Formats: sequence, C-alpha cells, structure tokens
Amino acid sequence: MALGAALAGLSGCEEDPEGDEEVEDVELEGQPPPIEDLDAIDTSIFTDGEKRQWVRLINDLLSPCGEPISVARCVQEERDCAQCVPAATYIGRLVAEGHDRSEIRDHYRNRYDEDRHHEIDLTGAPIRGALMGADVTIVEFSDFECPFCRQAHPQLSRVAREHSDRVAFAFKHYPLSMHEHARDASRATIAAQKQGKFWEMHDLLFENQHSLAPSDIEGYARELDLDMERFRAAMESEETEALIERNRAEGRDLGVDGTPRIFVNGRPFTEPVEALDTYVREELALIDARR
Repeated sequence: MALGAALAGLSGCEEDPEGDEEVEDVELEGQPPPIEDLDAIDTSIFTDGEKRQWVRLINDLLSPCGEPISVARCVQEERDCAQCVPAATYIGRLVAEGHDRSEIRDHYRNRYDEDRHHEIDLTGAPIRGALMGADVTIVEFSDFECPFCRQAHPQLSRVAREHSDRVAFAFKHYPLSMHEHARDASRATIAAQKQGKFWEMHDLLFENQHSLAPSDIEGYARELDLDMERFRAAMESEETEALIERNRAEGRDLGVDGTPRIFVNGRPFTEPVEALDTYVREELALIDARR
C-alpha cells in the first residue's frame, strides 16, 4: 500500500518520542485516469476540496484484500473483496473529519496492511465486556498517571459497555518512568484483581488520578472492602512486578512508546479516541455483512 507516516493520531504520554516522517506523493506516467465516482459511495457530503482528496486517495491506496489494484478499481469492478466498499467509505470518513493525506494513509495501513496486524496474548489480562466469543477485541496499554489515559478512560468504558455482548476490552500495564505513582497504581490494580476487583480499582484510580500516593491507594482498597493483608502482600510481591514487566516488554515489541496505545483486533488504532466507537461500529458492520 502507499507509504504512510508513522504518525499517531491519538495524543498521549510519550516515553521515547521521535520525529514524524514526511511523505511525498509521486506522480507516475502511463497510469489510467483516476476513477472519480463510485456508485456504492455517497460523496454528496464532501466539499469540492474533500472530494478531490478522496478521489486521489482511493486511486492511490491499494485494495485491502492484497490485490495489486486501487481501492477505487476494486469497488468499480466489484472484485471479490468484501472490504473494498468499507475501505472507500472509511477513507471518506477520514477526509470529512479533516485528516491530512499522510495521516489517512497511516490510519489506512494500520487498519488493512497485513504487517500491521499483531497477535496479542490476553492470558490473565482483565477483560471488560464480552468474555468469550467477542467479535471485536480492544487492548489498551495504559498508565494510571497519564492524563491522556484519563481522558481516554470514559470513551473506552462507554464502548465496552454499549457493545458488551460483542466487544471485549482488555487492559495492559504500561507505567512510564516519568510518573511517580504509576507503577504503584498498576500494582494496586493487580492486587485488587486477585480479589476479583480489578475494574473497580481501575475506575477509582482514574477518577482520582491526582491522588495516587500510597496512603490514597490504601484508602481505595479499604473502600472496596479488600482484605488488606492480602492486598499489601500482592502489592509487594515479585509476581506482581513480573507481570508489569511482561506487559511492558510486550508493549515494546508492539511498538508502544507512550500511553495510551490502543489496538483493535490486533491492529494499532491511531485515530483520536473519540472516533473509537465509530471505528468499532464499522468493524461490527463488516462482520455482520460477511455472515
């Protein structure tokens, strides 16, 4: 597919920031004229400028099914690829939302390129929503002291709640060294998980993000009526520390260098978190269309 910038559309707490890669368009001679209209796509909502950008992108980006043809030609020729019309629609949504071409290319690659898909081990991970047979799985690498994670928290919780029968939301620990209380906060949720109250502690910590000192965390544990002796032992155990480090190592292997980092069905979600519900609905609609 067309090269895109390694650009995260979701702001976050960065551990090792790097500069964005510039992407230049290349005009090639001898190509057929661009396809400007597709019967399956309503372009009436576009301004003239948006329509021009959409036309350029659907003729530039390759089919999501791996064929060496453009998205536009895949739709026009009605190729045997169920994802082509949704892909053209997706590009249109991103254009209408004001993303620039390099951002759209990268979002597109994250959603459709084979090399952007990752297998993420959820063994032992706390899961909210559909515990078995989820159509969509969201994985978040998060830091309880990161303000951007706090901002993402209501959106993620809402998506998991509204699609609880079909969407699973899994949490991975990624405390950053710049945040004084983040690791202790992760320890607290792991200790609470051992008593069946991970999500209760998770929510309390985000709701009280500016009060994460050890005395505050103990207070939250009492509020949740946890066995304090077991809670303190789990907070200090080597097993708890090892779990945090496994999550961080897994995140690094996936390219995580800041928080929050979100994956949907194993693919990086780099749009603004406010778009997550729309993205999930698009995934569910595509699954329904295949059935």
